Amino acid sequence: MAIAGSLDDPFYYLANFEFVVAWVAERHGDLLGDEERAFLSAFAELSRASRALLVRMVMRRGEHFRTSKLVYPEVDAESGSVEAALAPLVAAGLVEGDPALSLETLFAQLRLPELRQALAGEIRAAGLPASLGKGALFDALAPRLSEARPLAAWWPEAPDRVVRLTVMASCDRLRLMFFGNLRQDWSDFVLAELGVQRFERVPFSADSRAFQHREEVDAYLALHRLRERLEAGEPASMLAAELPPVPAENAWLAARRRRLELALGRQAERDGEGARALGLYRQAGWPAETGSAEARIRHLRLLERRGEHAEAHVLAEALVCGPPGEAEAQALARLRPRLRRRLGLPPPPREAAPDPERLELCLPRASRVERAVGEHLARDDAPVAYVENTLLTGLFGLLCWEALFAPLPGAFFHPFHSGPADLYREGFVTRRRERFDACLARLDVGRHRQTILATWREKQGLANPFVHWGALDEALLSLSLDCLPAEHLRACFERLLRDLKANRAGLPDLIQFFPEAPAGEPRYRLVEVKGPGDRLQDNQRRWLAFFREQGIPVAVCHVRWADRARADPAGADPA
Repeated sequence: MAIAGSLDDPFYYLANFEFVVAWVAERHGDLLGDEERAFLSAFAELSRASRALLVRMVMRRGEHFRTSKLVYPEVDAESGSVEAALAPLVAAGLVEGDPALSLETLFAQLRLPELRQALAGEIRAAGLPASLGKGALFDALAPRLSEARPLAAWWPEAPDRVVRLTVMASCDRLRLMFFGNLRQDWSDFVLAELGVQRFERVPFSADSRAFQHREEVDAYLALHRLRERLEAGEPASMLAAELPPVPAENAWLAARRRRLELALGRQAERDGEGARALGLYRQAGWPAETGSAEARIRHLRLLERRGEHAEAHVLAEALVCGPPGEAEAQALARLRPRLRRRLGLPPPPREAAPDPERLELCLPRASRVERAVGEHLARDDAPVAYVENTLLTGLFGLLCWEALFAPLPGAFFHPFHSGPADLYREGFVTRRRERFDACLARLDVGRHRQTILATWREKQGLANPFVHWGALDEALLSLSLDCLPAEHLRACFERLLRDLKANRAGLPDLIQFFPEAPAGEPRYRLVEVKGPGDRLQDNQRRWLAFFREQGIPVAVCHVRWADRARADPAGADPA
């Protein structure tokens, strides 16, 4: 799909930006405020060279730029010089021509030799050695130089100037309204034009969009900025007080806030603020019907560490009656016996999960233990492929393509979706249950092979959150469909649908095929590989338990390196 400009056009990036601006103005006009409207009006009045220079700055990192670094031949050719294109931007207030620079910004803009020139007097006054590095120099001068100043005040002999883009917040808001997130940026246009990324064409109505109210955009941006500040090292105690309210009817924004509360809680716990962490976990985790399971488990574990066993026990028992999801049930199965023991209560009943087949190998040391095991197990009549989280999920994505890309309201609202926007939101499967049932029904009548291979050929290279094209070739798909029974595929796909986000990972590393196996014997087995010192992760344990329950052949292969075994012939079992 040709979205906007072609890469043959030197102003392709301007065409792409203007495409977004027009799209947002048409579909999100009621969500624009005075600031965005003023920007769009001023932008439209600029010459092409000035618009292009502004967009070049928007697409770069940060808000401050040295004019000597704003080198764009197409802008020069259009306007005569970058300065000529820059002047209207300054006059319109879109760029600040002589901003005050903090010491931190000054250090970000100047190279070390330039800093030594600009700050020579301060360096001498502080008695600092001339050989001091950039980081040490900043640390030494920061307490003395807290006042922001224009570049000319810092360095009167500066060969150029620093300008500041004033409209980045407005541009981020426009980008957010277009994409529905801030993960995607302007490079998506370029990658699409180059053919590096290709997207399924999904019809959507003119009023289909990520946000219905301006307050939702405000809340998203506020949560995003708080997470940025958390990652930059600001204390959780300060950030927690600034958590914005989110519209009660917007479940995905509420879930986004809960994820931030969980992250703040983890940071507060690391900082030794147990009471604050408990409060944040409580906010993120309850009520149990809509809260974060991870936050609930962290809440219980922290109560346990603080010796508040009775409260933790009451909450844990209530969760068991839920019933909890698989990951939460797994965590509760470990936590409840400890709590009951400390309270003098009898242990809860335990269900013994069947153990998977165990393989033990002693192999020559290799850089990739999975590759070493695959080469060891492979035979001419029993090939092995490294698939990890790509084969079963890929087969699912190919079989259920129509359900995943169903044009439902709110699922798709721009041309760059790699998958539906509501993929991991509550109700995703429920909204499409009939479509998924129709796709899975092909397994019952033997039509799945034809559908999967036809989709693989027709959709080759199109983005799909479950299909990793580089890991799937037609030979692997054909052999898999020859050897994996349809009932096994259906069981795995139904488990994926129970929790798409959690269950798409944790799958075994290898698959070994036995295409010539006698009738009645398995024609494949899955193999999870664990090198020396490696242990099964919780999501892997859940998949292994599921495979055993379903009668799906699976083994866990524990590897020791031969040189270690010779050095310690009675070496401990790595498992």
